[in-house]
Amino acid sequence: MTPRSEPLLWLQLVGLGVLPLEALLVLLVLAGSDPGPLPGLERMLCWSIGALAPALLLLRRPADVWSLLLLQTPLRGRRDLQRRLSSLPLPAALGVALAGGAVLALPLLWWIDRHAAVATPFSPFVSLPRLVALLLTALLLALMLWQWQQILQSLWLLSRSPAVVAAAEPLSPTALESQRLCLGLPLLLPDPLLLQAAPSIPQPAEPPVPGEQPAAEPQEALSDAGAPVSTVDPAAVEPEQSAEQSKGTDLDQQIS
Repeated sequence: MTPRSEPLLWLQLVGLGVLPLEALLVLLVLAGSDPGPLPGLERMLCWSIGALAPALLLLRRPADVWSLLLLQTPLRGRRDLQRRLSSLPLPAALGVALAGGAVLALPLLWWIDRHAAVATPFSPFVSLPRLVALLLTALLLALMLWQWQQILQSLWLLSRSPAVVAAAEPLSPTALESQRLCLGLPLLLPDPLLLQAAPSIPQPAEPPVPGEQPAAEPQEALSDAGAPVSTVDPAAVEPEQSAEQSKGTDLDQQIS
């Protein structure tokens, strides 16, 4: 039961590469409209709608980590591991990081709007009304803040140990719906990742002790009668046999 087997947690990290592209899109949107008589006030209103208000909402009801904004995993069809991960209380550091991202969105918006005229020749939003450009920018800021919180939550959940996840109580669908901001169509049902276990390293054999002699081989077994097997040299028997043969020959000659 490891969080690293959940593909949606890894998919949320793709937002790290999408955030710069969304900032570039904000630049192109603002480059297509002329600033009004009070650009500072316009930027403050845009930031309040697109960053401040969503940050307050996400601090109260954090984004559901199993949601990709347009698609989400059905509440009734979530695995036990997903419900256990959703029940883990989020630390205060994640809320501070979310608030920090909302605050940094203001100087980012200010800088982009001041230098938007540089990208006017490349903007596809030429002659866009200022109000429409500000509303689109606020929408992009809210999207960037949503992705920022999802990245923070995914990194934190991926760092949880299997023991901590196993000790957590699964969160019911009713509690999940009331505590998390679940957006998207319930059509996302990815299979868990199959993680391979690390191969075991064989232990090296102990080297033999220097000077130690191998054990001697057992001696030959005794005979069936229990007596040791005697070894007789055939060369020692041949002289006696030749002497007996010569005596037998002499007796035959005397009898004849």
